[in-house]
Parts: sequence; C-alpha cells; structure tokens
Amino acid sequence: MPNLGAPELIIIAVVLIALFGWKKLPDMARSLGRSARVFKSEVDELKKDGKPVPSDASQTTVPGDVVDAEAERRAAEARLADAERRAAEARAEADRLRAAAPSPTTTPTSGTDDVRRDTTF
Repeated sequence: MPNLGAPELIIIAVVLIALFGWKKLPDMARSLGRSARVFKSEVDELKKDGKPVPSDASQTTVPGDVVDAEAERRAAEARLADAERRAAEARAEADRLRAAAPSPTTTPTSGTDDVRRDTTF
C-alpha cells in the first residue's frame, strides 16, 4: 500500500468536499463510524462463538417447499393439452356457427329477421 502523506490526504479531502459539500461530510462520517462499530461488534461475536451465527433475516424468512421439476413439467403439459383441446372445440363451434349463419349476400325479408349473432368466445 502506498505511503499516504499530508499532500495526498489534502487532495483526498478537497475531492470529498467538492463531491459532497461541507454539510454532508459530518453526516457521512458519523454514518461510516456507526457502520464500522456495528461491523466490529458482529465480527467479535462471531469470534467468541467460534461458529457463524445466522442473522435475523435468515431466521425470519419462510422456508420454501421443495419443487419437483418433473411433476411441474407434467402439470404444465396437461394444462397445455387442455387449453389446446378447448381451443379446437371453440374453432369447431365457430366454424359450425359460420356455416349455419345466412350468407351476407341475402337480405332479410322483414325488420324482425335482422338478428345479429355474437360469435365471440
């Protein structure tokens, strides 16, 4: 590591002041000190115990279920086959309705025969 003297430290201080301003530096230093103290206390606790201590976050998380990838794949294939079957049935019904509908070239005989059919599914 290079030897940091007074000129280097002054340059670093000027750059920090230029980047963050006078008002932000004390808050940043305070926050950095608090973080260092917390980190040091955690490292000391780990050294005392001799083994890693699980954090609060790892203890409060919900344990997950093991997912069987093969069963998930089979279920997805079954859903796909069902959707394809329903789509084929809908296409057949639409074709049947189109065949039963009067051709657009014919004109209705009276105003009551003009019936619009909803063929959306």
